[in-house]
Amino acid sequence: MSGMAVLEVECPICGEFLELGDEDRAQLQLGDVIVCDSCNAEMEVTKNEGDDFDLDLLGILTTCPSCSEEFDVTEEMLAEGNIVQCPHCKAYIELEFEE
Repeated sequence: MSGMAVLEVECPICGEFLELGDEDRAQLQLGDVIVCDSCNAEMEVTKNEGDDFDLDLLGILTTCPSCSEEFDVTEEMLAEGNIVQCPHCKAYIELEFEE
């Protein structure tokens, strides 16, 4: 078997598929962070053994339109819906996910 196996990981935020080849996975270690190309969601590798591969959502890197500071939007923040508060300037921001 010399074919490259590609693992498709679905982003929990935007549903985009991230493709990880064998080489990518060989370099990934537990605790490594993968960033979604389309929505900047950050996911931590929590399992990488053979066919077992698991990610945990850490957050989505967002730039505040009010103060231009970057911060991570976490799953807890998203529990409230699409409105999050900037930890820097306390502005409320409506998140728009591109379909």
